[in-house]
Amino acid sequence: MNLNRYNGVFLSLLFFHTAVLLYLTNEFSISFKEAYIYFNSELSLLSLITNLSTTLFGQNDFALRGPFILFYIGSSLLLYYLTKDFFKTELQRVISVAIFMILPGVNSAALLVNESIIVVFFTLLYLVIYKIKKRHCYVLLILFLFLDNSFAILFLGLFFYSLAKKNNKLLVVSLILFGISMSYFGFDIGGKPKSFLLDTFGIYASIFSPVLFLYFFYAIYRIGIKQEKEIMWYISATALGLSLIFSLRQNIKIEDFAPFVVIAIPLMVKLFSHSLNVRLKEFRKIHYNMMRLALGVLIVSFLGLVFNKYIYIFLENSSKHFTYKYHIVKELSEELKSRNINEVYTNDSKLALRLRFYGINSSEKYIISRRLFNNRYELIDIKYFNRIVERYYLYKR
Repeated sequence: MNLNRYNGVFLSLLFFHTAVLLYLTNEFSISFKEAYIYFNSELSLLSLITNLSTTLFGQNDFALRGPFILFYIGSSLLLYYLTKDFFKTELQRVISVAIFMILPGVNSAALLVNESIIVVFFTLLYLVIYKIKKRHCYVLLILFLFLDNSFAILFLGLFFYSLAKKNNKLLVVSLILFGISMSYFGFDIGGKPKSFLLDTFGIYASIFSPVLFLYFFYAIYRIGIKQEKEIMWYISATALGLSLIFSLRQNIKIEDFAPFVVIAIPLMVKLFSHSLNVRLKEFRKIHYNMMRLALGVLIVSFLGLVFNKYIYIFLENSSKHFTYKYHIVKELSEELKSRNINEVYTNDSKLALRLRFYGINSSEKYIISRRLFNNRYELIDIKYFNRIVERYYLYKR
């Protein structure tokens, strides 16, 4: 298969996955955290992006989540370019980017209102510019200082890289930027040890899928002690190492670290390919079995996200669903509008803010509640596949 055909395979995968993300956008409702970001009057990057998008394209889920899907598309394209000439075969290149594209953590970042996919995009942009120009883009590094506090981890990773490569200019710039970032933003590392290390491992396992993360962790360690280390390794290893160290004392904010960790997927694939190729065919069975298991679990995780609403069928308690907080409200607002109701009162302030995004404002003419107060009510059942996932009682004043 020639290069153009592999490019076609990659673009087909990207097109298919973008279509899946758009489908899921229509399936999700705005969460309270997302609604708080959207309606918060304080100026922030996420508030600015979401409000600008909805101003241009209307107050709907596609306008809300569209910018983050675009950052995801851009990140995939950048990673594909970054891995050019990185592998011995184009197949390995496509596999590495495909794994990145369907990681549960990357998919979540592409769908939800959060900084993670933005951080991934700009980190990869920095690495691509470095690959093309063979020099560091200090203007971009300064810009990162104002984008998000998590870029302090990138600065520290570049500091370690500059020490290893004896790049004095990068060493000074990265150290200064790291110091400024920590002075103004910083990370909370106080308190007594609370044994959150296993929790952090669990979160990373959910971001990568369990089997894949175990090998990824091994790959970062293996490269660190025996292989030539790329700039990508210094960034990812710094983020992973810091997150594990900090989690000895507190429950960390994983979205500050994970974007810098996931970009090293190509390093893992390259190490696996090398480990496979140096063995005789009769000794490769364990590697193939591990690959099948890791990719199998990853694909199951991806399918679990795509068909997440079907999981309600098997749950007694709907609130235990892993995406419950991104469901219900859009369907509830549509049901209220079908009854010509555009204003309701609820003592659940989080629900009220979420309904506001879909055009249901606050008023005491109607009251909606999960509790039964009297017999003068209308019943609203939110169902997925004939399974009632939430029940509301509508009262008229």
